Amino acid sequence: TAAVLRACFYLPQVLPIAVAGIVWSWILAPENGSLNELLKAVGLGSLQQDWLGDPDLALYSVMGVMVWVQLGFPLVIFMAGLQRVDPQLYEAAELDGAGWWRRFWHVTLPQIRPEIYVVLLWCTIAALKVFGAVYVLTKGGPGGATDVPSYFSFTTFFEKTQVGYGAAISTVLTVIVLLLAVAGLKLQTRAEDAEQGVVR
Repeated sequence: TAAVLRACFYLPQVLPIAVAGIVWSWILAPENGSLNELLKAVGLGSLQQDWLGDPDLALYSVMGVMVWVQLGFPLVIFMAGLQRVDPQLYEAAELDGAGWWRRFWHVTLPQIRPEIYVVLLWCTIAALKVFGAVYVLTKGGPGGATDVPSYFSFTTFFEKTQVGYGAAISTVLTVIVLLLAVAGLKLQTRAEDAEQGVVR
């Protein structure tokens, strides 16, 4: 059962972003879109929106799609991390009178710290370099509301043919991603050394 659930949650991660984007563009369409039709069917027609055409909502709609796409990876990582936590630690904490929250805070979180670092780093980099969803869903619109750095670099380089400016944006974005990766790895290494009592 756990394997089936993991596969279902991870499925969006392996779908081509073009396919996922087209499906979500149908779901979020202002007229006859599945989401608006569902809201109308349950009596919440007043909440119907132009999810991808409203400058105030477009970026949040794209974010929602990206969360759906990326959710499978953190879920699989955290499930794997939880499986390696020693159940005896929970039993000992429970015998000491620790409630659910204390067991979670003092046992679960410290044990899955490496997974937390990996997921935070992965999701931050994925958010910085997102391109496909914006290209398929909104093309940076409406009015530049979803013109994220990667897409802005693309349009500057290829459509406006400002080659130097577009290349500079891409270079800066690459440097930021590399710095984040190095910082994340150093933080993880430092945390692991602190647990083991290693002084660097």
